[in-house]
Amino acid sequence: MKNLIVNADDLGWTESVNQGITEAHRQGLVTSTSLLANGRAFASALDVSRNSPALGIGVHLNLSDGAPIADVGGVQSLLNEKGQFAGGPETLLLRIASRKLSMEEVEREWDAQIRKIKEAGVTPTHLDGHKHVHMLPGLFDVALRLARRHGIGAIRIAHEESKLRAVLSAGQERSAKVLLVQGIQARGLKLLVRDAREMAERAGIAAADYFCGIAQTGVMTREGMERLLEVLPDGTTEFMCHPGCVDEELRTSATRLKESRQQELEILTDPGIRKLVATKGIRLINYAFVAQAA
Repeated sequence: MKNLIVNADDLGWTESVNQGITEAHRQGLVTSTSLLANGRAFASALDVSRNSPALGIGVHLNLSDGAPIADVGGVQSLLNEKGQFAGGPETLLLRIASRKLSMEEVEREWDAQIRKIKEAGVTPTHLDGHKHVHMLPGLFDVALRLARRHGIGAIRIAHEESKLRAVLSAGQERSAKVLLVQGIQARGLKLLVRDAREMAERAGIAAADYFCGIAQTGVMTREGMERLLEVLPDGTTEFMCHPGCVDEELRTSATRLKESRQQELEILTDPGIRKLVATKGIRLINYAFVAQAA
């Protein structure tokens, strides 16, 4: 059986991102999303959850953008002088290597993020990381502990399948440089926590069999999506995406993914793509199914 989780990252980033994810779910392929507890559009993201019962909602663990959920005094090693999260994955990796990032404070903050989402009435289907931060050394252990503590049965293992990365590159000749850089990043994530799958199994936390979408972030094409659906392997694959609608709020927000979100939305709701899913006998699921099947 070929199962596909289409997960839209960044629910809660802006109102327009929430709007795009909703449309991609109701009129397209999106079955799952991951919610930023500190997103500026968190309140309307809860409306998305309430009004979309078939949409799986995960927690998008964040250490890179915005303000913390936990008390500022208890997570100082995660913040800059403005009291905001202090940087992207590369910066965090250096701080981990130099022992300037407190794992206790990471756990405190992520616990607060999960609690905020649960207390708002959402039952998380899985954990994943904003900019894949949960795959950094030491942080995957923290994420697994929190999954067990909160009864969350699944986690994203961001080890991109090389064969799927290759087929997704169709139609990306103009984006060769971006694809190369992001492909290197995808390979790097595999090296950081090589035994992530074994760690999750030992912790009793389920995961998809395959994962893809890192190298294509911001440069998704219709041709690539078609080829992915044509060669999807047996088992469960998660395809990560970033759909959204574009407005001034998104354009002025701290993300490089702007116009590309609209393009992804158009691909994910394309009638021809939806028809291909049906003709190939692909079952669209979310992480709740993965956790239950484990």
